[in-house]
Amino acid sequence: MVQPSDAAKPGTFEAGAPRAPAQTLRRVTVALAGNPNSGKTTIFNALTGSRQHVGNYPGVTVEKKAGVRVHRGLWLDIVDLPGTYSLTAYSTDELVAREFVIDAHPDVVVDVLDASNLERSLYLGVQFMELDVPLVLVLNMSDIAAARGFVFDLEHLSALLGNVPLVPAVGNRGEGIEAILDATVAVAEAARPERHVAISYGPEIDREIEHLASLLEPDAQRLAPRRPRWVALKLLEGDRRIRERVRAACTRADDVLVSADAAIARLRTILGDDPEIVIADRRYGFISGACQETVRSTVELRHTRSDQIDAVLTHPVLGLPIFLGLVYLMFWATFRLGEYPMAAIDALFLWLGQAVGGLWPAGSDSLLRSLLVDGLIHGVGGVLVFLPNILILFLAISVLEDSGYMARAAFIVDRWMHKIGLHGKSFIPMILGFGCTVPAILATRVLESRRDRLTTMFILPLMSCSARFPIYVMFTGALFPERWRTPVVWTMYVVGAVAAIAMAKVLRSTLFRGETEPFVMELPPYRTPTVRGTLIHMWQRGWMYVRKAGTVILAVSVVMWALTAFPRPAESDAGVPDAARAAASVGGAGPPAAGRRAAALEHSVAGRVGKALEPVTRPLGFDWRINTALMGAFAAKEVFVAQMGIVLSLGEGVGAESDSLHAALQRNYSPLQALAVMVFCLLGFPCMATVAVMWRESGSWGWVVLQWVILTVMAYVATLAVYQVGSALGLGGAM
Repeated sequence: MVQPSDAAKPGTFEAGAPRAPAQTLRRVTVALAGNPNSGKTTIFNALTGSRQHVGNYPGVTVEKKAGVRVHRGLWLDIVDLPGTYSLTAYSTDELVAREFVIDAHPDVVVDVLDASNLERSLYLGVQFMELDVPLVLVLNMSDIAAARGFVFDLEHLSALLGNVPLVPAVGNRGEGIEAILDATVAVAEAARPERHVAISYGPEIDREIEHLASLLEPDAQRLAPRRPRWVALKLLEGDRRIRERVRAACTRADDVLVSADAAIARLRTILGDDPEIVIADRRYGFISGACQETVRSTVELRHTRSDQIDAVLTHPVLGLPIFLGLVYLMFWATFRLGEYPMAAIDALFLWLGQAVGGLWPAGSDSLLRSLLVDGLIHGVGGVLVFLPNILILFLAISVLEDSGYMARAAFIVDRWMHKIGLHGKSFIPMILGFGCTVPAILATRVLESRRDRLTTMFILPLMSCSARFPIYVMFTGALFPERWRTPVVWTMYVVGAVAAIAMAKVLRSTLFRGETEPFVMELPPYRTPTVRGTLIHMWQRGWMYVRKAGTVILAVSVVMWALTAFPRPAESDAGVPDAARAAASVGGAGPPAAGRRAAALEHSVAGRVGKALEPVTRPLGFDWRINTALMGAFAAKEVFVAQMGIVLSLGEGVGAESDSLHAALQRNYSPLQALAVMVFCLLGFPCMATVAVMWRESGSWGWVVLQWVILTVMAYVATLAVYQVGSALGLGGAM
């Protein structure tokens, strides 16, 4: 890693990962804020490039993206805040964004606005002005605004907003990025200006604000932020978190809170509505007045291009088939484009296994050889071989998200979600569930209702996450004809979504009864995804997969190898059943050495546990090897693939004898058994990480245990039906 040199050029990226800047550079914290769908992430990627890192905000599990940029002699630490429409915090994301601005005291707040929908976007910007933070406003998507006929008098608008810098930009084309950096540096280096803009909320509310601010003034130094007028405004809006701050920081907290409650009651009587609603109306009135003076429309476009596209893509009849067709196309491309790099990686690990195994004499039972070849190379390699498919899948999902289509997908299913007691907002975590269940559960924080949150969290493990994808690819690639591979994987995803919807309906009719919260579905304009942004999103998700393979899966593979390697049978094979040796030979293990390996595997801890579970799982079409793989899958679903590589390698010498995992699967299993395993892995128990985050987000082990039991029972019943009906129809798979 490299520190920036004294000769760093303004506006350039320094080589290496970010770390503490050199002493000659002043460090500036920049908070990047904005509405969802305002193009904030595109601006963030353009500002920071590849110099980003992801973590969590202190005390919460909301994802925190941060990056750096050196510009005009300043080291800019840029923090991408969660998207929010308001600083009146209702959801966790909104609260995190506001608390960061209040408590971290960033040197500059850069608020990204949608220039094509300026009045709505400015609502957040006006609240930053009320908070009196150093501010830069970015009018992103200026090209879309121009196409719709909007012309802005930026100089006049800036004056009306208290001389806040306004920077037009087109983030997806990289236009305006240098101007944003220049404005940010100028604000960071300037003395804090006195703003000459103040919003009047009417004489009644203004009077109450002044009264409460006077009561708060003696404790201004202990309040965070030290802005009595803003705190008074939040008290009138009934902000619970601000009330807690006042109670903790003010010596006369009871008097202040009693006065605030009395003021709210008086205003409600006088105004005929809650002060919070009146305050919001006055903000919009201020924004509307400013826009009336500074924004004009040269043409009236009754039907924009987005409207024309939406007429087809969100059609009541055509919308859902189009969505399913796009998902099908995504999987088809994943198989087609991933076939050759996947074969190359498979050949690489096969060669590596042969090379490492060749360091020992033929037939050697060395534990070190077994650990390296069977445990590490065929365990971790069996997972990494699917990396091309995973990257292509994430690339396709990124394109759908960045283009604005995923919001349409939520809109399409909104009507159906209402029928099961949820709404389209729950579909966003469900879409994230196709990547990983853990962030999908965290994404349920955008839901205000606890009933909606719990229902959504319960059904999220039914969405086929990327960890299940290698299982699907492994079985379909080995046991299904090429023409059936895409339809089978597509069916798995559809079945998971249908099962999730059915389960949600049952839960909302039993455990989580109640009215569905109202929700307005917003459709952002279509945008052309940037190559840079799409590749960054793909690589961030793909790197998580690689990192998981190199840490969690590596560790679990070693543990599972140990369970399959110990205890070792005596040299005479005493205590190892003859039937096991015979079965190994019949199964194609070949020479006596392979038979001994298979017998030793059955003699191990994992083999014995797998055998003990066979009476329960045999009706599902599972053998003891599949049972041991399912044991590892609890740690991480990808471990199922790694464990199958381990047990088949130990039992048959895969790799050392120039064999492949696909060939071993073809010898031992049928397509019907493969389908049964895929159904169980789709519907069955969630992984360890999902269990942990479910407990943390639900606040109760009771919900975790209930979810685990329901999913496991449902998976068992569904798999039993698939295998037994398939066997009765003569589709094969008898063991």
